Amino acid sequence: MGQERRFERTIGVDYSGAETAEASLKGLRVYQADGDALPEEVLPPAGPKKYWTRRGLAEWLVETLDGQVPTVVGIDHGFSFPMRYFERHGLPPDWPAFLEDFCAHWPTDGKYTYVDFVRDGSVGNGAARWGERHWRRLTEEATGSAKSVFHFDVQGSVAKSTHAGIPWLRYIRRARPQLHFWPFDGWNPASGASVIIEAYPRLWSTAYPQDDRTTDQHDAYAIARWLQDASATGELEKAFAAPEPESVAMTGQVEGWILDSSWPPVKKQRRRVTSTKAPASTTMPGYINRNRQEVLSKTGLPGDDHNQVLYLLKCHTCGARYGANGSDIFQRRCPECDGGRPGLGLG
Repeated sequence: MGQERRFERTIGVDYSGAETAEASLKGLRVYQADGDALPEEVLPPAGPKKYWTRRGLAEWLVETLDGQVPTVVGIDHGFSFPMRYFERHGLPPDWPAFLEDFCAHWPTDGKYTYVDFVRDGSVGNGAARWGERHWRRLTEEATGSAKSVFHFDVQGSVAKSTHAGIPWLRYIRRARPQLHFWPFDGWNPASGASVIIEAYPRLWSTAYPQDDRTTDQHDAYAIARWLQDASATGELEKAFAAPEPESVAMTGQVEGWILDSSWPPVKKQRRRVTSTKAPASTTMPGYINRNRQEVLSKTGLPGDDHNQVLYLLKCHTCGARYGANGSDIFQRRCPECDGGRPGLGLG
């Protein structure tokens, strides 16, 4: 028997700090996986906005995380700031207090408020709560590549999304006080609790074929998919474990921690998958085509096409297993539930 899945639902959010809280943002993407089903994109409610707004997303999360289904949500912006920030501004090392203080100075959840309005002094008092671009949290050092939450205006920056997103963490926390914000509420969430974690898609995105998703879509997909896989295998429990030594864990409960980053920093070898457009990759075990057909194994049996070998495929929609030529895998549809050609015999 397989290990019991801890979370029945996983949600991945690729965040955006562009424009205002009410703006429809193409870069703000959400994917959700339920049970064993592959993650699907979640679109905003029907209305005038084509894409999610930050306000709309926060309201949707509050509605969705009602405690009925154990859920883990990964969001890719910083949840807190480096200890140097707390020291410079004389703040207690306490995350709930940090949220209140930050929102008082950076009201980026206000209507018609851009992050840059606070940066230039038009709104709020950002000048009184500033940090240096070279300051990094321990967890950012642990990943080896994550940028500082104060490093604005560069490629791959998370500074705007962090400064735009933190007030909405407070909003969600106030609306759903039973949610576990990891690791601030503890490193080991209680069984059955829904959890919100800080994610860094770069740790996981290369483990899954991008198919026809945009980069923003794929980052959200990868978060939801990794959380889903790790919940089923038990790897998520290991990722929840507090880093050692204790001093690092204590700092992490103030600065926040990126899930699956490790201390001391190590260079992890992560499985890379060649683009699904490259024929060689489509026969690799674990490859899933855009019709949700996964390669399980190479059988070694001859196919019915020239010089082809049979592969065992599995449909992620209905669970059917069948044989197919290697040359057909990239476009194969399930013969049981999607009108695909009959599967080939496996002996």
